[in-house]
Amino acid sequence: MRYTPAGMAVLETSFRHEGTVTEAAAERTLSFEFSAIALGAVAQALEREALGTAMMLEGFIAPRTRRSARLVVHVTEYEVSG
Repeated sequence: MRYTPAGMAVLETSFRHEGTVTEAAAERTLSFEFSAIALGAVAQALEREALGTAMMLEGFIAPRTRRSARLVVHVTEYEVSG
């Protein structure tokens, strides 16, 4: 967790997704990690969650910086599942 000069909490982290999808009438298993960032109250709440906690994330995908081709998920809401 870090804070911007304006005092806003910023949490840069990564998540792991594991699941299955149907593609072209065949089941496909997915397992991957992705980078994410959360700001403000969402960042503070996520920091308190235990590692390995299953959750559903909501947010949007955007480039890491204006000139970057790397994408990052911006978490705007989450819900612990399980």
